[in-house]
Amino acid sequence: MDHALHDRLRAEELTDAILDGAAVYGPDDEKVGAISHLHGSGPDGQAIVEVGGILGIGARPVALALRDLDLMRDLSGTVHAVTRYSKDELKRMPEHHH
Repeated sequence: MDHALHDRLRAEELTDAILDGAAVYGPDDEKVGAISHLHGSGPDGQAIVEVGGILGIGARPVALALRDLDLMRDLSGTVHAVTRYSKDELKRMPEHHH
């Protein structure tokens, strides 16, 4: 997928309503997880990303700084994110406890 053609989200679009369920892709364009919710906003905010599991069962939440995600909307309007972290790197991160 060529993310260069996708529109980046504006700061005011970084909300739970817009980002909930957004797929997160790693450096090899592999789906590594999905955003479940946000903590805070702006560059210091965090996206809680569910990693691993099958169909959401057994996934574990990890917190990523919003600045570590390139948040965008594809040509069909679907919101997604790209991160530099691989699925294995995300799985090694500490689990986020609500």
